[in-house]
Amino acid sequence: MAEAIAQAGGWIPFDEFMRMALYEPGLGYYANSRSKFGVMPEHGSDFVTAPELSPVFGELVAVQVQDAFAHTGTSEVWEFGAGTGALAEQLLSTLGTACTRYTIVDVSGSLRLRQQERLARFGDQVQWADSLPAQMQGVVVGNEVLDAMPVKLLLRQQGVWQERGVVVGSVSEDGEDIRFAWAERPTQLRPPVEPELPPEAEYLTEIHPQGEAFVATLADRITCGAVLLIDYGFGESEYYHPQRHMGTLVCHHLHQVDSDPLVLVGLKDITAHVNFTGIAVAAQDAGMDVLGYTSQAHFLINCGLGAKLDQLEVIARSKAAKLMMEHEMGEFFKAIMLSKGVASWEPAGFVQGDRMHRL
Repeated sequence: MAEAIAQAGGWIPFDEFMRMALYEPGLGYYANSRSKFGVMPEHGSDFVTAPELSPVFGELVAVQVQDAFAHTGTSEVWEFGAGTGALAEQLLSTLGTACTRYTIVDVSGSLRLRQQERLARFGDQVQWADSLPAQMQGVVVGNEVLDAMPVKLLLRQQGVWQERGVVVGSVSEDGEDIRFAWAERPTQLRPPVEPELPPEAEYLTEIHPQGEAFVATLADRITCGAVLLIDYGFGESEYYHPQRHMGTLVCHHLHQVDSDPLVLVGLKDITAHVNFTGIAVAAQDAGMDVLGYTSQAHFLINCGLGAKLDQLEVIARSKAAKLMMEHEMGEFFKAIMLSKGVASWEPAGFVQGDRMHRL
C-alpha cells in the first residue's frame, strides 16, 4: 500500500485505500484467510450477518425470490458476496428444484473455499464466477454487499470542499512500521445534497460512485430479471442530514466498532452506510424499475416472519426476532427491489410499509 501511494505521487483517494485494504489479493480483509463472520468474538470473527444469526432470514428471502421467479419467468439466482455461504445454503434448501442454477460471484478466494465446502451437497446446482457474463437472466441477491464497496470521502472546511485521501505518515528506521495519515486535496466532487449547515461548520461525508456503477452494470447485463439488495443505510435526506456531519464510515474488529480505518489495515472490516436514493436513481438511469424500498423488518414480516416465529423454540425464536427488532437489525437495515425486462409488479416483501416516497 505504501508503494502504491509512492507511485501515485504520495497521495491516493480513500476509495483506492479502501479497495486495497479490503480486496488486495492475499492481504486485504476479504482476500485473506482470517475468520470474519460469526456470532462471538472468541471464534475470531468480527461481525455477524443476518444469515448467520438465523436460518429464518434465508427462508424468508426465498419467498421473495420465488415471487420474482414467477413474475420474471426465470429460475436462476445470482448471489454477490456470499460470505460463508449461509444465505446460499438457506435459499437452496428452501427453493429446491425451483432454482435451476445458483451462481456465486465473490472476489474472496478464502471465502470461496468455505462456500464450496458448505454447499458441496448441492452439486452442480451451484457454480462460481469471477465476473458477469455479457447477458444474464434471473434474480440477483446481495446481502451486505453495497456497504463493502469503496467510497469516496468528501470534507467541507470553511466552505471549501476537499477529497480526503491517504498518505504515508511515518516509517520506522527498519521499514517495518508504516503509519498512514489523512490528507485532503481540492475537488470538484460534491455530495448530491448540500448540507444545511453554516459554511464554517466542518462536514465529512461519503459518496458512492462504485456502488452506483455496480447497479448500472447489473442493469446493463440483465435482460430479464430482478435484483434484491439488503443493507444498512438511509434515503438521501437522512444520509446527508446535518446531524450526520461526521459521515457513516466505520470499522469492525472482534465485534467492536471504531472509526479509524488507517490502523490494523487488512485485519478489520471497513464499511459505510448505503445511500439508497443514489442506488435507486442509478438503477432508473440505467433502465431498471424500482419496485419497492422498505425496512428489513417490514420486508421479513411481509414474507411471513410472524408465522415462522410461532413455529420456533424459544432460543431460535429470540435469534430470529432480532432480524425485525427496531434496535437490532429491523430498522437499521433496508431492502430495495429492482427489475429489468419485465412488467412491474408489487413484490411480496413490499406489500406493506413501502417507503419509496422517502427515497
